[in-house]
Amino acid sequence: MNELEHTSYTSTEGENRPISNARLAVLVLLGAEIMFFAGLIGTFLVFRLGSTTWPPASQVDVRLPVGVTGLNTIVLLLSGFTMFKAQQAIRQGLQNALRNRLFLTGLLGVIFLAVQGYEWVRLVHHGFTLSSGVYGSIFYVLIGCHALHVLVAVFWLLAVFIGATAGRFSVDRHVGVEVCAIYWAFVVLLWPILYVLVYLI
Repeated sequence: MNELEHTSYTSTEGENRPISNARLAVLVLLGAEIMFFAGLIGTFLVFRLGSTTWPPASQVDVRLPVGVTGLNTIVLLLSGFTMFKAQQAIRQGLQNALRNRLFLTGLLGVIFLAVQGYEWVRLVHHGFTLSSGVYGSIFYVLIGCHALHVLVAVFWLLAVFIGATAGRFSVDRHVGVEVCAIYWAFVVLLWPILYVLVYLI
C-alpha cells in the first residue's frame, strides 16, 4: 500500500513539475521583454519630451494613420478576449470551442499584422522611412518590435492550435494553452500603451 501511494505521489509530482517550470519560464521571458520595451519607451520619451515640436519640423507633414490604427487596436484587444475564452473552453473540456477560439484569435492577430503592414507601406510610399531622422527611427523600431512579437505569438498560437487539433490538451493537461495565453496577453496589453504614446501624444 505504501509503495502504491509513493508511486502515485511521484507520478503526480512529475506531472506538476513541467507545468510549474513552463509557467516560470514564460514569466522570466516576459520580465526580460518588459525591460526591453521599457528601454525603448524610455528612449522614445527622452526624444519626445526633449523636443519643442513633435513631430520634428522635418517630419511635420507625416500623418500617422491614427483612425485605422485605432480600429486595429480594437481588433487586437478582441483577440485577447477570444484567447481568454479559449482558456475557459479547455478548462471546461470543450475541445471544439478551444479549436474555434484559437483559430479566431490567430485570425485576428493576422488581420492586425496585415493592417499594420499595409499602413507601413503607405507611410514608406510617402517618404516616411526608418532613415527619416529620429522620428522615423523611433517609430519603426518601437512599433516594428511589437509587430515582431505579435508575429512570434501568432506562430506560437499556430503550434498550440495544431496540438489542440491533435487532441493533446484536456481539462487536466493544458499548460501549453495557458503559457501561450500569457504571452498573447502581454502583446495585447502592451499595444494600447504604444498606440497612445506614439500615435496620440
